[in-house]
Amino acid sequence: MSRRVIISGGGTGGHIFPAIAIADALTALLKDVEILFVGAEGKMEMERVPKAGYKILGLPVAGLQRKSIWKNILFPLKLFRSLMKARKIVKDFNPEIAVGVGGYASGPVLKVVGSKNIPTVIQEQNSFPGMTNKILAGKASAICVAYEGMEQFFPKEKIILTGNPVRQDINHIRDKRAEGLKFYGLSPDKKTILVLGGSLGSRTLNEAISGAHLFISKADEVQWIWQSGSFYKDLYKDDPVAQLPNVINLSFIERMDLAYACADLVIGRAGALTISEICVAGLPSILVPSPNVAEDHQTKNAMALVHRNAARLIPDHEAVDHLIVESLLLIRDSNQLAQLALNALKLGRPNAAHDIAQVIVQLINQEKP
Repeated sequence: MSRRVIISGGGTGGHIFPAIAIADALTALLKDVEILFVGAEGKMEMERVPKAGYKILGLPVAGLQRKSIWKNILFPLKLFRSLMKARKIVKDFNPEIAVGVGGYASGPVLKVVGSKNIPTVIQEQNSFPGMTNKILAGKASAICVAYEGMEQFFPKEKIILTGNPVRQDINHIRDKRAEGLKFYGLSPDKKTILVLGGSLGSRTLNEAISGAHLFISKADEVQWIWQSGSFYKDLYKDDPVAQLPNVINLSFIERMDLAYACADLVIGRAGALTISEICVAGLPSILVPSPNVAEDHQTKNAMALVHRNAARLIPDHEAVDHLIVESLLLIRDSNQLAQLALNALKLGRPNAAHDIAQVIVQLINQEKP
């Protein structure tokens, strides 16, 4: 008889790709397992999860809008409908365990599953958890975290330090540099800066790149992969910087492993997935935490690296004026690059997905993780 697991959450690549990594690790551990994803209707998981080979169902759920009260008028109705649909999904699928990876859909699903005394696992990616995971923690069987000191938010006896899951191909980038340079049409004789704005893109990072035409064009010993994001795809495709011979502008990066393999320096936000991938890949980075997140958790994520000399930090409000100049200074300092890379690698947890999958299997087998 197959084991049945629900994995719920999504909304951004930062939730989706770790969820898929957990699913892949589960299929490697269990010979006969049926995995059902539950996401939010209209979000990117509804496209990305089927591409990875898994079935997904959507809930009509949406998050609370912190900046606009009026946009929250339909929130109670959507939440009620999501809870009703989640109940039907759980009844029909009859899971042995449910895993919440963060994102809108994880709340209703884990709430329903927990009410039936079915084991649940929370995968908390950030150093400061969101409200949903704090609420769900009381019923959770195990809470897999990426940072130390999380007992201030969760019951200590439930916490398991696993790290954040990353795509498995990022574990093996060191032998892919030549392939990556060829794939992206880059020169092996130049240093490469990879700019990651996340799946949707970052306005601040895009404005910093767009406004630095003079610096980027004159630094012809440096080449750039600039991921402007799907939200800004049309705005920056004809930008003068995007037309420079040493700049490649992409709205989305399909082969992230090859992009990392090319990179001598990464510029990015400080989301949990980006930080975990940078550490597993052992890459130096400049982090620009987004100010538009709950409890400023990206700054807390970034500082966990900065305190260990594993990354540099530039505040969002300084990035447009200073980011490109600082990145060009750093890319020319080989000693600093090497030190940041080494310290980042020490923080990497390449086996996180496998470790979380083991926790899930133990709970299915009614063992204490």
